Amino acid sequence: AENQRTFVLFFPLLIIFLSLNFTFTNITGVRTSLLFFCLCVFLLCVSVFLLSVCFYVVCVSVFLLSVCFYVVCVSAFLLSVCFYVVCVSAFLLSVCFYVVCVSVFLLSVCFYVVCVSVFLLSVCFYVVCVSVFLLSVISDSGVRCDSLKQLASVSTDVTFAQEFISRDGHLLLVKIVEDSNEVPLIMTHTLTGFMELMDHGIVSWENLSAEFIKKVSFVNAKAMDASIQQVSLAILESMVLSSSSLFQLVKQEVTMERLLSHLQVTNQQIQTKAMALLMALLQTAGDADRQNIIHSSASVGDEMAHYLYVLQSVTLNHLELRMRMPLDSYNQDQREILHNLRQAAFETESENSLSNERRRSLCAKEFKKLGFSNNSNPGQDLLRTPPGLLALDTMSYFASRYPDAYSRFVLENSSREDKHECPFARGSIQLTLILCEILRIGEPPSETGSNYHPIFFSQDRLLEELFCVCIQLVNKTWKEMRATQEDFDKVMQVVREQITRTLSSKPTSLELFKNKVNALNYSEILKLRQTERLHQEETLAPPVLELKERLKPELLELIRQQRLNRLCQGTLFRKISSRRRQDKLWYCRLSPNHKVLHFGDVEEETETPAIEGLQEKIPVADIKALLTGKDCPHMKENKGKQTKEVLDLAFSITYDVEEYSLNFIASSRIDVSSDDTGADLSLSSISASLHFTMADYPTNHSVSLVLSLSLFPFLFCCSSITIFILWKSPEDIFSGCKVCVLLKLIVCLSQFCLWTDGLSVLLGRDMSSECMRSELEILLSMEIKLRLLDLENVPIPDNAPPVPKPPSNYNFCYDFSQTEQ
Repeated sequence: AENQRTFVLFFPLLIIFLSLNFTFTNITGVRTSLLFFCLCVFLLCVSVFLLSVCFYVVCVSVFLLSVCFYVVCVSAFLLSVCFYVVCVSAFLLSVCFYVVCVSVFLLSVCFYVVCVSVFLLSVCFYVVCVSVFLLSVISDSGVRCDSLKQLASVSTDVTFAQEFISRDGHLLLVKIVEDSNEVPLIMTHTLTGFMELMDHGIVSWENLSAEFIKKVSFVNAKAMDASIQQVSLAILESMVLSSSSLFQLVKQEVTMERLLSHLQVTNQQIQTKAMALLMALLQTAGDADRQNIIHSSASVGDEMAHYLYVLQSVTLNHLELRMRMPLDSYNQDQREILHNLRQAAFETESENSLSNERRRSLCAKEFKKLGFSNNSNPGQDLLRTPPGLLALDTMSYFASRYPDAYSRFVLENSSREDKHECPFARGSIQLTLILCEILRIGEPPSETGSNYHPIFFSQDRLLEELFCVCIQLVNKTWKEMRATQEDFDKVMQVVREQITRTLSSKPTSLELFKNKVNALNYSEILKLRQTERLHQEETLAPPVLELKERLKPELLELIRQQRLNRLCQGTLFRKISSRRRQDKLWYCRLSPNHKVLHFGDVEEETETPAIEGLQEKIPVADIKALLTGKDCPHMKENKGKQTKEVLDLAFSITYDVEEYSLNFIASSRIDVSSDDTGADLSLSSISASLHFTMADYPTNHSVSLVLSLSLFPFLFCCSSITIFILWKSPEDIFSGCKVCVLLKLIVCLSQFCLWTDGLSVLLGRDMSSECMRSELEILLSMEIKLRLLDLENVPIPDNAPPVPKPPSNYNFCYDFSQTEQ
């Protein structure tokens, strides 16, 4: 192939060469031509050879290049083959992993199927076992029930109990309870037998395990059979009373809600057992634990409050039997308690050495000092029911628990007059009745009641402890009221109010109750009554107070005019001289135009001298100051010689210059009226008739005053100057309680207040006397009541009603055209 390509390449050259050679031969000759031809052939051959060598070299290069390219291609091919092998290997690995996962999943499914099959087999086996057990129990329950029932009956014998316990028979009963696999009837006989065995005291309750307590508590909570609940409650009660450690365990397991739920059932035996357990818990617990038992819930809701109220009512009603039972005069124990009260109060000499008559006389005297009405037979005072024997119990408890306070009470009142002594026995009987009424002893619990007293759950004997505090309160209130025997009912009414108000504040302990009730003294009760009365009459409502402020300037002007009118009428004064002779009289009055004061000496029999008969006068414009008391010049001159009463009645006016003064001594200063509280006024201290002067008040106000006073139960006798207020009897006014406001209506305007107020008005100053303030308050009260007569029983709002929005339009004219159509 290469020769052919070489011949094709050089063949044209050979033809050209032969043509040239032929031409040259013709020219030079043959020899030369052959030689030249040979040379040319040689050169040609050499050229061909060189060309072939070059071509060969090129071919070798191309071959080497192709070999290199082939090597590269083979290398790339090998790499691709390797990559392909790697990919195939990864694919095979993933396939293997997937196969492994599928295998594991299939294995887990198989395992789950096996587990389900095993579970179903176990359920079937359990059902079979339960069926077999029930069949065995049913077949054996009658024998077990009879055996345990017989055991419960014979366990009351102490000899059998000792032998049974010595053989650890009680532990078998404990195990039966802990397993809790028996039917309720068998469990009842088991617990009954266990209770009978433990009652002998052979084995200590402390040996019981916590698991047994939990099981008994669980049975008590879940069992529906009444008998098993009774026995379990009795066992829990015995545990609580036997050991403090068991008390803590029972307190954790038995909640207050569960116990209170037992009190709501109709079964009285369950109620009794639940109450006994609750009392055991409260009795064993300390003060802190007792509060925790009652307030075990996070907050006392309505339902819990109702349960506590029921518990309180049921517990206190246990005292009803004593409250309804009168004293039996033939009962030696009760008579002994009465004599113990007497002996604890008085240190008497040996009565054995006294004659019967002397002994009876001494006993009667001492029973009278104790406050019994029937001192010869004090038991007659305790025949009234209620409180019956409960009053005797409370007195005996006070004398034995607090002997010092009891002796101090009796001896303190024994040293007073008979009229002012506080009778201990009579007060105790009435106080016990009051406490029974406040605590609602004897009343069945209401279905909706929730008013319980937290102090009840902090005391074991609430009624007796309250009595011990309140009987001392009776003595304290008696002294504050300065009461007599006639005021006994009023004192007890105040004591009732003190107890009721204190208990309404929900004290949580007896000490807190004692502090609060002693702080609520008689004056505080009067203030509370006054405030409540004002609120009830709505005189403290904001609209009423605003009305008072609007009326006050008008009424003050009325009082000013009255003072000036009284000064125009004039007053008779006495001159006090240093010599021991009868004082002279002088008269002073204001001119009708209120510009001049006229005064002068008069005779004693002169009634009302005319202005022309009074020689001296002082222009009002010249008056500089008004002085009272020890600042007066005539009091300074006689310093140390005048009594306090005269100092309080003295007043003077200075005029022109301070060297000149007109000196007065009024005849009276204190009004006939009650003090601010009216606390110290008793019915016996009120006179039969009182009056106040209304001269110179305008007619319309006089009529208003009479109309306002007619609202009270008085009998009026009216004249143009004086209104006399008489009452038929003190009881008609007070109706069993002191009313301090009525006496404030009785005002006797004194000379001192009239003249000092009148002179202050002339000088352009404010009136400051006590009479003025009292009159202003009376007039304001009367005017307010008159204006509110039409609003009786109508509540007065604190704020004015809102003003309604304006109407959408003001077309208020009626359209008659539509009617005609």
